[in-house]
Amino acid sequence: MGISQPRYERGLAEVGDGLWAWLQPDGGWGWSNAGLITAGDGSVLIDTLFDLKLTAEMLAAMRARVPAAARIGTLVNTHANGDHCYGNSLVEGAEIIASNASAHEMAEVPAVMLAGMMAAAPGMGELGDYLSRIFGSFRFDGIGSTPPTKTFDGVMSLDLGGRRIDLIEVGPAHTGGDVIAHVPDARTVFTGDILFAWSTPIMWAGPVGNWIAACDLIRDLGIETVVPGHGPVTDIRAVNALRDYLIYIRDEAWQRFQAGLGPEEAARDIALGDWSNWGDAERIAVNVDTLYREFSHSHAAPNIADLFARMARLARDRR
Repeated sequence: MGISQPRYERGLAEVGDGLWAWLQPDGGWGWSNAGLITAGDGSVLIDTLFDLKLTAEMLAAMRARVPAAARIGTLVNTHANGDHCYGNSLVEGAEIIASNASAHEMAEVPAVMLAGMMAAAPGMGELGDYLSRIFGSFRFDGIGSTPPTKTFDGVMSLDLGGRRIDLIEVGPAHTGGDVIAHVPDARTVFTGDILFAWSTPIMWAGPVGNWIAACDLIRDLGIETVVPGHGPVTDIRAVNALRDYLIYIRDEAWQRFQAGLGPEEAARDIALGDWSNWGDAERIAVNVDTLYREFSHSHAAPNIADLFARMARLARDRR
């Protein structure tokens, strides 16, 4: 393996008949993708971006190039992370759809919380330096809450001018309520953060078995094109690579859990091998912590500040 992320360009890319992806290299922290599905004179938007400026730029580019983008009737949020929903307010008049679990999570981490955290970052030492490095390009001030107007559990199918779009809930996995959007006639899937293409995933929620099962589901759909939540447009190979990473980390973490190592010590001890050239490798600290909570059947909420501090230390030491 050892495959590094291919080069790709920022902006709007046509990925199929009436299908578009908005891409943001390098796909690292906050640099998420979005999608546009069109049929006739209507369109469905898959996700917004991390702040209002980025989302406004994306929408302007879509409307300039794709006439149907002027009439976005539906916005689907694949999950609750801000880099996939903080721009919701700019998609005026659209019905906003998300899973019930995602809608609940969106209320837990509003943009004002990130704005406050970033304002405090200069006085937070090493942790603040890390936060500034990964989130300093984004502006969280002035972003209000724009929650979903319709929620669902399981599967919901949309009819866009005769084109079927299947929204399939596969979480909890990356977050508590992840959703993928499958366009059967185009053999295309928009995965949200169920796929980080050729870069390190981060498992905030788990269980890991659900995420592996989501990869299996995508493989069984018979798709040709995959638009990931982060990274370049790809195909089933990237799904297989991420699935292999999850299985490897699960098995390695289990060995260290049984040996009595703590989660931070275990994350440092696991050799990344084939995945060492994937970006944001320090996310293994979160992944192992989530796995340890799963192994111990703990329902305690993760300490997010502590997890970011662990990633900061790991990123420092690996540099």
